[in-house]
Amino acid sequence: MDDRDLLAQRFEDNRAHLRAVAYRMLGARSEAEDAVQEAWLRLSRADTSAVENLRGWLTTVVARVCLDVLRSRKARLEEPLGARAPEPVPCREGGTPEHEAVLADSVGLALLVVLETLVPAERVAFVLHDLFAMSFDEVAAIVGRSPTAARQLASRARRRVQGTPAIATVADVEPARRRAVVDAFLVASRGGDFEALLAVLDPDVVVRADGEAVRAGAAPEVRGAMAVANALKGRSRGARRALVNGTAGAAWAPGGRPRVVFDFTIAGDKIVAIDLLGEPALLGELELVILED
Repeated sequence: MDDRDLLAQRFEDNRAHLRAVAYRMLGARSEAEDAVQEAWLRLSRADTSAVENLRGWLTTVVARVCLDVLRSRKARLEEPLGARAPEPVPCREGGTPEHEAVLADSVGLALLVVLETLVPAERVAFVLHDLFAMSFDEVAAIVGRSPTAARQLASRARRRVQGTPAIATVADVEPARRRAVVDAFLVASRGGDFEALLAVLDPDVVVRADGEAVRAGAAPEVRGAMAVANALKGRSRGARRALVNGTAGAAWAPGGRPRVVFDFTIAGDKIVAIDLLGEPALLGELELVILED
C-alpha cells in the first residue's frame, strides 16, 4: 500500500466521525457530505507529515468549511435564521454497526431544531465543545475569537438548548404571537404590573444573565414566575423592542448603544426563558435591530 492509499484509508477511518460533525453543524445530509468531501480534497493536497492528530486536523478542516457554509447562508439572506427544517438521516439497510451508532448519536431532530436558531459561531462553538469535546483554544482558532469569547459563544448556545423544554412548540411560535408576548412583557415590566407579568410567564420560567449583564445589575439566575416577576417588575423601563436574529426581543440600549439584550424563549403564549446577554463578543455575533416603540 503506497502513501496515498494509506492516507485514503486513514481518512475513511474518520469519515463517520466527520460526517457526524458536519451534519450536526449543517442539518443537511448533502451539505454534510460536501463538507466531508472538501476535507478529503484539502487533505490530499496538504503536507500532513508533521500532523500528529489526523482526526483533530480533519475535524478542524470540516468545522471551518461548515462555518463558511453557515455564514454564507446568513449572508445570502435566502431565509430567516432558524427557518430551515433540519433533515433527518434515515437508517439504511445494510449499514455498518459503526455507521448506525454514529447516526443514532447525531440525528436528534429536536436538538437540530434548536441549533438552527443559533448564529453560526455559536453553533460551531457548541457543537465542537459540548458535543465533540474540543478545547476552547481549538474552537477559538476555528471561529476567529479568543478562547474566552469562544467559551461565551458555547455558553450562550448551551443556555438556549437547555432552556427549551418544549422544542417543537417553541419552534412553531408564529412571529405575530411572539411579538404580542414580548410586547405584553415589556408593557407589564415597565409599568410594574405584577399580575400582568405573571400572565405571560411560564410557572417554571428562568432568567439567566451572563457576566456583563450581571455587572450591569442583573441577578445571575432567577427561577419561577413569582421570583422573576418580582425581579423584573419596573426594572425594564429602559428596555426597547428589538429584533434579535430576526425574532422579537428587547434590548437595553442607553444612547442607542446596546448594552444588554433580552433573548426570549417562548412556548405557546408563555415565556419559558429569558437570556440577558451583555458580553461584547456575543452582542457582536447577534443580528440586532432596535425598533421604535
